[in-house]
Parts: sequence; C-alpha cells; structure tokens
Amino acid sequence: MAKVIRQLDDEALEKPFNKKQFFRLLTYMRPYLKNVIFSLVLMVIAMGCSLASPFLMSRAIGDLQESFFDYIPWLLAGMVAVAAVGALCTRQRIRWMDTAGRKALSKLREDLFRHIQSMSFSFFDTRSAGKLLVRVINDVNSLNDLFTNGIVNVLIDCMTMLMLIIIMLIVNWKLTLIGMCIIPLLLFILFKLKRVMRLRWQRVRVKNSTMNGYLHESLTGMRVTGAFVREDENADSFKEINHDIRRRWMKAVTINNLFWPALDLTGTLGTILVYIFGVRFMGQGTLELENMLLLLWYLGRFWEPLNTLSNFYNNLLSAMASMERIFEILDTPADIQDQEGAQPLPPINGRVTFDHVTFSYDNEKIVLKDVSFDIPAGQTIALVGPTGAGKSTVVNLISRFYDVTDGRVLIDGHDIRDVQLQSMRKQMSVMMQDSFIFSGTIMDNIRYGRLDATDEEVIQAAKTVHAHDFIMQMQKGYQTEVNERGSSLSQGQKQLISFARALLNDPKILILDEATSSIDTRTEMLIQKALDVLLKGRTSFVIAHRLSTIRNADCIMVVQDGRIAEQGNHEALIKLPGGHYRGLCEAQYRFMAGDE
Repeated sequence: MAKVIRQLDDEALEKPFNKKQFFRLLTYMRPYLKNVIFSLVLMVIAMGCSLASPFLMSRAIGDLQESFFDYIPWLLAGMVAVAAVGALCTRQRIRWMDTAGRKALSKLREDLFRHIQSMSFSFFDTRSAGKLLVRVINDVNSLNDLFTNGIVNVLIDCMTMLMLIIIMLIVNWKLTLIGMCIIPLLLFILFKLKRVMRLRWQRVRVKNSTMNGYLHESLTGMRVTGAFVREDENADSFKEINHDIRRRWMKAVTINNLFWPALDLTGTLGTILVYIFGVRFMGQGTLELENMLLLLWYLGRFWEPLNTLSNFYNNLLSAMASMERIFEILDTPADIQDQEGAQPLPPINGRVTFDHVTFSYDNEKIVLKDVSFDIPAGQTIALVGPTGAGKSTVVNLISRFYDVTDGRVLIDGHDIRDVQLQSMRKQMSVMMQDSFIFSGTIMDNIRYGRLDATDEEVIQAAKTVHAHDFIMQMQKGYQTEVNERGSSLSQGQKQLISFARALLNDPKILILDEATSSIDTRTEMLIQKALDVLLKGRTSFVIAHRLSTIRNADCIMVVQDGRIAEQGNHEALIKLPGGHYRGLCEAQYRFMAGDE
C-alpha cells in the first residue's frame, strides 16, 4: 500500500514559468474582453478614489488651522462621495471579472472533459480515474484566482505603487526616499520567506491530490475491500495520508505566520524613520503637518501591493503546475480519431472482414497474428478460447476501440479507419461483461444509446430480454432511480438492463462480450429464446464460455495464441479429433458432471 501511495504522490512540486502556455491560457478570456476592459476602467476609478481619501483628510487637517466651518463639511462630503464611488466601482469590477473568469474556467473544463471523452481505450489503460478527476476538478479550480481577479489585481497594485511613489515624491522627495530605504531589506525577507512558503504549500496541494486519488480508488473498490476484510488496513493507509497532510499543513502555516510579523516589522522601521526625520523637517519649517500625515498614510499603503505582488507570483507558479497538467491532457492526441477526409459510413448490412490483421497493445507483445476471416451479414459468430487468447481484442478492433497494427478491418467493404467513427458506432451495439449502470432512472439507462426512443420501445426492449418483470416489481417501475454503477441492482439485473440498452439501438452489428456470464440458467434460457429472434438480420459476435450460449451460432471461431485455430459450426468442430473446441466442450461436460 505504501508503494501505491508513493505512486499517487508522484507529482512535480514546481513548474517553471511558461509564457507560451500562460498566453494560451489567457485565450480563454478572449470572448470576455469587454468585461476585462470595463473592469480595468472601473479599476482606475476605484484606485483614484482610494488615493483621494487620504489626500482630502490631510487637507481637512490643514484647514483646521484656518476656517473650519467653511471647508471641513465640503471635504468630509467629498471623502464620503469618493469612498462611495470607489466601493461601487470595486463591487461592479469584481462582479464582471468573476463572471468572465467563471465562464472561462467553465469553457476550459468543458474542453478538458470533451477531450478526455474522445480518447481511446489505450489512454485510460495508462491513467487512473482518480488522477483524471484531479485534472478536471482540482487543477481547473486552482486557476480560479488567476482568472477572476489575480491579473487585474496585479495591474491595480502596479498602478497603485506607481501613483503612490509619484505623489509622495511630489509632496516631499527627501522624506519619501528615507521611508523607502528599507525596501531592499523588505524584499530580501519577502522573497526568502516566500520561496519556502511556496514549496511548503505546494507539498500540501500534492498531498491533497494524493488523498483524492486514494479516496476514489478506495470507494470504487469498496466491495473488494469488504470481501477481503481490508477495512483496517485501508483505514491505516488513509490515516497515514491524513496525518501527512496535517503535518505538511502545520509546517506551511508555521512559516506563513512568520511572514506577516516580518512585513509589519520592516514597515514599522520605515514609519519610524519618517516620524524621526519628519519631525525634524517640521521643526525646520520645511514640512507641514498635513503633508507628513499624508506621507505616513501613503507609505502604509505602499507595503500592501508589494505583498500582493509576491503572493501573485507564487500563485502564478502554482497555477503553472496545474496548467501544465491540464494542457498535457489537452495536447495528448487521441489514438483513435477520424482521418482527414473521412466520410460517413452509409447504412450497413453487417459484413465484417479481417484482412491479415495483426495487433499489439504496446508494439512489443503481439496479441493477434495475421488473422483473416470474412463474415457474411446476418450471421452469429461465437468466439471461444482460453483467457488472454485475443477474443476481446477481436471485438475491440471491430468497434475500433483500438486500431490495427497491420492489416485492415472492413465493414461492408469499407476500411473502418476511412469512415467517420460516430457514423460507424451508431450502427453497432456493444455489451461488455462489466455492465455499467449510470445514475438516473432505469428508463434513462435503457434509452442511453438511443435518446429518441419512446417509452413503449424501451419497455418492449426490456420485455424481449425478460427484464420487464423484475423492473415492474420495483417501487417506481421504470422510473426507479438507481445509484452510481447500479449498486442497488444485482449483477444479473444490471446485465439485463445493459442487454435491453444494446438491443434498443437496433444495431446491424451486435457484440456480446461475456454478456451472460452473471445470469442464472433459467434467465439465460429465456434470453436465448429472445436471441433466436432478435439476432436475425444482424451480424453478431458473441464471446462466452458456456456451451449453451454458443452451440447454435452459425460459425464458431476458436482463438488460440492470437490466431484462429479452428472455424466452423458446432457439429463440424465437435467431430475434429483432438481439436481445441472439442477439448473445451469435453472439459465443460466433465465440470458439469462433477457439479452434479
């Protein structure tokens, strides 16, 4: 388990700043350029208002020595007015940027999800679902601050610092330079602490990602955990991850708590210097009280943007890591995609041809070796053979879940690599051994592959596969809500629903990959009767171990070591002395006799 945790924890802590990808990220804000421009205008107005209030306050203090009743009311009214305008501008600016940022993130997440859905099976063979979840949810969310207010706030802070320096130099350039002489010390402390803080908070994020991956894996495999009584071991592993997060968090918080005192201390040193020399300048008559107070107020405001800018840089580096992972997925090309100039596959009859097909998953171990066959439309083909012989690979190549390494797969004479993928798969139905049930109603699950089907057509499909009776026994019938992966259903019930889903699509090519492996004998007999009617006019490929499921097939292919070792109907193959199929049948007869 520790090895699994280390694999989940294998994430880069730092990513260098990548300008190209950063500007690529900003293209998601392009449709909302109007929002950004308006926000910048409001930003300038709000910034001017925030700087005007201390200036008006200093003038009011200066006027106390002259005519209080003539000037103070107007100054106070002006301060209230600029504060109100600044607050309104800031509120509207945040609203517009939040709207633009959220829409941009939504588009990014949609593009990422759409791209993941377009990937071939080989993509998911090498990536865990937990890590993909982290990409779509956590990594996209980590860009939220950058999109919504991060970039705009940086512009605000830069402009604010520039305006403050200009105003303070105009008021009294000597005192301004004295107050800013501690900036080198402040920058030294700031960047020293920030580097350590960045690394520690990145480690916290990595640990959180580890927990997400482990939680997904544990919850998905909960049945296996219970079956092997692994609850205590899993709880210990989770406790280890959880405590590791707490330790990393405390280390990050500890260094984080040192930053603000350091910032306050250096800022206080600058303020003390301004007080000391300001009093001396006032005694010499070269500085008025209101100007000294104005410098002190503006100097206090000057330190805030420095901290914000350092935070933005650290957040930007952290966002770069998330951005790299997101674009790594988006830039991964789909192995299976329409070729340039691919045409829609016209309505098919269902003839399937393998023309000297060779296939390897990793370009090293060959799974299928120079396999050739030609199946006329409307026939039922049974694929039998030992585990790992290549039966599922044959049907995966027909569905083009993978592309052949060499040779061709043709449907009605069309190379399936030359036609549009969706136009081909819409004329096929596939039922896997692992019957996946989605959250929603039973009606929605059966209608999944054909959304325009009527309720009557759904019910008829369920009746045909003998799923109607157990569905009607449920509390709400076809409107019964099923949990994720159909946890409230038995394995046999899930397979019957999946079978109805496949049949409702009315395909010309039907693939059943161990589709009846979890159905009891009585239900299997009922389904077999339905298949005798439903498979007419369809080309069907059936992978099964039960002899009763395959003996009525038009053709039985025995797959052995990646080749078609034998081919023919049941009567012909059973007569072959020493044949593979005959051996499989005799072994099954002996097994059944032993059970009796």
